[in-house]
This record gives sequence, structure tokens and C-alpha cells, in this order.
Amino acid sequence: MKKKYGDTFDYEESLDQEKKITRIFTSSHGHNLKTLLLLYRGHYPALAGSVIFFVIKHSPTWVIPVVTANLINAVTGNDPHLARTITVNTVLMILFLLQNIPTNYVHTWLYAKSVRDVERRLREALVVKLQMLSISFHKETQSGRLQSKIMRDVEQIQTLSAQIFLTVLTTMLNIVVSFGVVLTRSPVIFLFYILTMPVAIFLVVVFKGKIKEYNRSFRREMEETSAKVMEMVEMVPVARAHALEKQETKKMGVQLDQIAKKGLKLDMVQTYFSSISWVAFQVFQVLCLAFTTWMAYRKVIGIGDITLYQSYFTSIVAQISNLIALLPIISKGLESVDSVGDIICANDVEDSKDKKKLEYVRGDITFSHLTFSYPKNERPVLNDLNLTIHQGETVAFVGASGSGKTTLINLAIGFMKPDSGHIFIDGCDIEKINLQSYRRYIAVVPQQSVIFTGTLRENITYGLKDFPEEKLQEVVRAANLEDVVAKLPQGLDTVLTEHGENLSGGQRQRISIARAFARDPRILILDEATSALDSVSEKKIQESIRRLIKGRTTLIVAHRLSTIRDADKIAVIGEGGLLEYGTWQELMDKKGEFYKMRSLQA
Repeated sequence: MKKKYGDTFDYEESLDQEKKITRIFTSSHGHNLKTLLLLYRGHYPALAGSVIFFVIKHSPTWVIPVVTANLINAVTGNDPHLARTITVNTVLMILFLLQNIPTNYVHTWLYAKSVRDVERRLREALVVKLQMLSISFHKETQSGRLQSKIMRDVEQIQTLSAQIFLTVLTTMLNIVVSFGVVLTRSPVIFLFYILTMPVAIFLVVVFKGKIKEYNRSFRREMEETSAKVMEMVEMVPVARAHALEKQETKKMGVQLDQIAKKGLKLDMVQTYFSSISWVAFQVFQVLCLAFTTWMAYRKVIGIGDITLYQSYFTSIVAQISNLIALLPIISKGLESVDSVGDIICANDVEDSKDKKKLEYVRGDITFSHLTFSYPKNERPVLNDLNLTIHQGETVAFVGASGSGKTTLINLAIGFMKPDSGHIFIDGCDIEKINLQSYRRYIAVVPQQSVIFTGTLRENITYGLKDFPEEKLQEVVRAANLEDVVAKLPQGLDTVLTEHGENLSGGQRQRISIARAFARDPRILILDEATSALDSVSEKKIQESIRRLIKGRTTLIVAHRLSTIRDADKIAVIGEGGLLEYGTWQELMDKKGEFYKMRSLQA
């Protein structure tokens, strides 16, 4: 049985490919055509073979005018061997035509294999890079823009490759062959042909800058639209619930109108460019017909040669026109190379290379003189905070919205780096730890549970290979999921819809808890895991959580203070630091900030 790509996937190889592609983009930054050509390094032999077979398969285009001229000259010149001339030229032409089928197949296979491989590697490099980029980068970049770069821009690069390796190649070969044949037969007419080149160069120079400018503007508007479309789709339930369909449609209408206007400007400059170039070359073609007719009348060339020269000049005009018409497509493709480079060359990466790999995590966490601020905030969210959490201890973080609770959790996971101070995991500075090795011992149960399209089994054992069935059943029982599994048509093998829309909020949250159980973490993070649930669901989840936290270092972010009564310690976060710290009873007896918060919820 043929293996699927996923069965042979090598992550280390993907990382290596990402590094190679990154080096290509950084070494040729600003020279997008050079970047494109370097992406095909390693495919040059296949592309060279494709060119050879292309020349062979395309040869009938160059032979037909010669055969046509030979036959007309034989008839008009009273050739005594007319029958043989007709037979030889006809058989020759048929043979040239028949070879097109196999040679075209080989040419396309060699070319397409190379282009599709580069397309795949480029998308894979983008995916790898996005997995490496920091959480801060992802929060600041709209997902729609990233999707546009992976899908639309890589597709534009593939189209650019096709135009360069096929259309441009066809054009250049046709021009070279046509000029070559004409030069050997009539240097005078060759000089006439040469007059077309300055016109082509002039048109390209005049329009190149304008087309590039409009392409860049249109591409950015497309990214903006893609981001807003994704945002609109996610907001559909909210818009429907508040009868805001009209406003959402109007908002998207404004954006779509904007992209239509910029697209129209791009279309019109391209049309103006194409129209002027077409008229210019058609005028030359008419002059060529008049010139060759006059030369045939003067007996300088044969009557059949009028057809030959007209055919070749038509070919040259068509090829130069095609080349000029390709300018907008090439400009759009090169702009997409630049767009992809924005991600490939981004430096905001989470680098764990050559850092200490943890073989085991006990669960001791220390925040030492920790200060952190967001880029656009004047005041730090956390300022000189000190806190030690011991192995197996459950600590709940409470405080007003924006006080820094979730920020502290994200710092503990390693999603963000402090401005100053240190975070120690089992005595090791998190800055010196290989974060992937550390996170293998962490499980996170977020407020909004993440469910992906796949079976319930796959959602629970996400990232864990060959998970034993007996252990999975234990996880299901521990997370109070037995009733959910029993109601689903195929049990654990039931396919869940996107975001788990066929499940209740409590069921989705229990799946998140089951996922945490399956990972058997040493550090457990619960980010407001029960804040959006009804009392019945909350009770079941609290039972699951009590089982889950046993023997693990647990960090809880909570708004409902009633859910953290059993925590070993409670940390009240506010004003950039630790306002209070102690057990539930100690903080209630103190009658400070925590007492006030609890009184408001009573």
C-alpha cells in the first residue's frame, strides 16, 4: 500500500527546508526575481530537460511557415519535381506534428513536477515559520492576512513560475528562431524586424512602475479583505443575535467597494498598456506586409516568401505583445514573493536552538522581580513581581480585568518574555530552556475550549500517538465524559463539527479536561475554565478538575471566587504586583482586597 504524505513526514526535514528558504529570501532581499530563481535551485536539471523537450515539441510552429513558403514557391515557380516536393514537405510536417504528443507530455511532467514541489515546500516553510513565530506576532497579525499569504500569494508565485518557464520561454524561443530564419534568408527584412524592439522596450519602461504600484496597493487591499471576511464569519452568531446583519453587510460592502475600485484602477492601467502595445505592433505588421509585397513585386524574394516573412513577423509581434501583456502578471507574482517574504524573513521567533532540554519537570515555578509591559501601553502590567509556587501546589490568581493574571500565565508558559526579571522552572531560567521540551509537561484548559474537526478520540488524544484504549477509557471516566460518549452515534469515533458546534459548552469543556488528563501533565493551567458555564455543568467540571489537579502544580485564573475555595494559595494581582497572598481563610480573615471582591460576589 502506498504511504500517505503524513506517514513519511519528517519534521526535522521541514525545519531544514524552512531554514534554506529563509536564507534564500534574506540573501536576495529586495530582488524578487532572483529569489524566485533561487527557490528552484536543485530543480535546474529537470527544468533544463523541460526546455529541451519544449523546443522539440514546439518545432512545428517554426517549420510550418517554411513548408508553406516551399509549396507556394514550388507551384508559382513551375517546379519540375512538384509531386516530390509536395510529398516530402507534407510527410515532414506530419512527423513534426506527431512528435508533439510525447514530447509535450515529458516537457510538462518535468516542469510541473518542479513547480508543484516548490509550491509545496514554500507553503510548508510558511506553516513551519508560523509555528515558530511568537504568540505576540500572532496576536498582532490578523489570521486572514496569513491565510492570504499561504494560499493566494503562493498561488500567484506558482502562476509567475508558469509564465517565466513557459510563456516567457515560448516568447524568447519564437523571437530568436524567427529572427534567425529571417536573417539567413534576407538581412534587409531582418533590419526591418529589428525596428520593433525599441518600441517594446519603450512601452515596458513607461508602464512598469505604474503597474507595480497598483499591484502592491491591490494586494494589500486583498489581504485586508481576507482578514475582514474571516472576522465577519466569526461574528455571524453575534450579529444575528443582535439583529446587526444590515450593519455587518454594509461594513463588508464598503470594504468590497474599496477593493473593486483598486481592482478597476489596476485593470484600466493594464488595459491601456495592452491596447497601446497591440496597436503599435499591428501597424508594424501592416508595414511588413506592404514591404515584403513590394520586394516580391521587384523579384527580390519569391511570392511564397511573403507568407513566410508575414508568418514570422506575425509570430514576433504576437510574442512581443504576449511578453508585454505578461508584465502585469509578472509584477503581481513578484509582489507576492515580497509578501511571502514578510513572513519568511520575520525575526520574532521562539528560538529554542542549543538550549537545555528538560527530561522531567517537577513543577516548581518562581517569578523573580518580574516586569512586563505591552508595546503600546505606557505603564507596565506587571512590575517587580515576586512569587514562588512549589511542586504540587494549587495557586489561584484573582484580580480585576486587565490586572495581569493571564499575562502572568502566558509568561509561565513561555508565550511571552519579561522586560526584566526571571522565571525559573525547577530552578532553571526559562530563557535557557528548550521550550518544546518544557511544554511537553504542561496542559492548558482555556476558557473557550478548542475543538477541531475530527473524531472525539482524536480531540482527546491530540498530539499523542498510539494512545492505549484502556487508558483512554480511564481518561473519559475521570473527565465525566461517559454520558457524552454514550449519546454520540459512533461514541469516541464520532466526528465533531468545526469548533464542536454539535456539543454544549460544558461538554466541550470536559473534552478539554480529558485532553489535559491524557497528557498527564506536571503543570496544569486552568484559565477561567468554568466562567461561562451553567451551575450543573460547572458542578461536573469541578469534579473533573478536582481529580485532575491531584499531585500536579496547578495555576488557576478565576473570576468566580467560589470555585477556588480549595486552592492551596490565592494570589490577588493588581497595580502591577502581588496585592495579597495566602489561603482562602487567611485572606478572608485579613478583610483586604480579596475580602472586598468576595463580598461583591456574595
